Amino acid sequence: MCTPPCISHLTHIACPIGIKYYVEETAERLKKGGLKNNKLIQTTGKTDRVLTAVTLVMVAFGVLMVYSASSYNAEVNYGNRFHFMYKQFLGVIFGLCAMFALAIIDYRRLAKLRYVILGAGFALLLLVFIPGVGVENYGARRWINLPFFTLQASEIAKFAFIIFAAAYMAKNYRRMSTFRGLLPVLLVGSLMCVLIILEPNMSITMCVGLLMFVMMFIGGARIKHFVLLLIPFAALIPVLILLEPYRLSRLMAFLDPWAAPLGEGYQLIQSYYSLGSGGLFGLGLFNSRQKYLFLPFSESDFILSIIGEELGLFGCLALFCGYVLMIARAVRIAQRASDRFGCYLASGVGAIIAIQTLVNIAVVTGSIPPTGLPLPFISSGSSSLIVFMGSVGILQSIARASHKSVEAVARKERYGGRKGNRRIRDKE
Repeated sequence: MCTPPCISHLTHIACPIGIKYYVEETAERLKKGGLKNNKLIQTTGKTDRVLTAVTLVMVAFGVLMVYSASSYNAEVNYGNRFHFMYKQFLGVIFGLCAMFALAIIDYRRLAKLRYVILGAGFALLLLVFIPGVGVENYGARRWINLPFFTLQASEIAKFAFIIFAAAYMAKNYRRMSTFRGLLPVLLVGSLMCVLIILEPNMSITMCVGLLMFVMMFIGGARIKHFVLLLIPFAALIPVLILLEPYRLSRLMAFLDPWAAPLGEGYQLIQSYYSLGSGGLFGLGLFNSRQKYLFLPFSESDFILSIIGEELGLFGCLALFCGYVLMIARAVRIAQRASDRFGCYLASGVGAIIAIQTLVNIAVVTGSIPPTGLPLPFISSGSSSLIVFMGSVGILQSIARASHKSVEAVARKERYGGRKGNRRIRDKE
């Protein structure tokens, strides 16, 4: 049970119910101070400048590395060395529009539209199977053909699942400790995994499955429920591998890539060469050798190998620090959210960034069997970039309505600038 606001402000950081009381209390104080329109509380909060800065830096770095990794491939196959960079830059433009639009829109509207958004996600997953609409590449139907770029339906679907799960858990948080309360999240996530694996797309299926368990954990599921659910899910993995011969081949290549150096083990071996030749400080920007058609998908799924080759171990560590900072800001926003939905939504966004980053790193370094999965904000791919940048906009919307932002607005309206803020802070 939450401690009342008058006793301790610290409890509100970890307790969504206490946060709600704190916001209401601050709003009332602000109203007594002369502010007539309480909507200002929700619209004039502070955005997370650190999150904005790290996002823009990583996106710009991604455009640079996409050009470096793809210039030779683009010139040979498309006659324009800037082909992939132009597509990535177009994704950045749309991504910025999505990020700033979602930052301005009140995130609570997403809870009201959760069924519409979830339905759109499932509709997109079904559209990829329609001939003439879905685009097939490398034996998989994962994309929908649009005039300027192809849209990967699963990228949107996984964020639709986050919105649905967050809204459901916020409304039914008292039932999340029961197995019946977990069923809606479990059924929706499982159905989404089935549609994605039929494309087939094993990597995104893994991400959605892990995301589903993380969301249930955040929502308050008990450990015994996780144990009961993990057993059948773990049993499904070998079945899925045996159903598709190429997955079994990739597993064998993972166990011993040099057994088929020109076959299934080729890509992983080339990734090893790329990472190993980079050493501590790398060969220098634009000086990769593996990008000369030795490493397949060097601009997308295996762009981290090129980063390691050109910028070395320290360059990769700097990139990882960017991801850690981004995830930490998402957790901070979740802790300061003004309601349960905002808390769960921010946690889900931070979770999918962490999951997808860790899976991509594991694939590139040979820690798990090879599978196609873009590195968030960095890899070539407009749909992934737009959706992830849009998710940052959602985080900013939650931050603007957080209880810390409400307190800052209250102080500013009642006491004026920095001097007044310092006076009331010292008083408290």
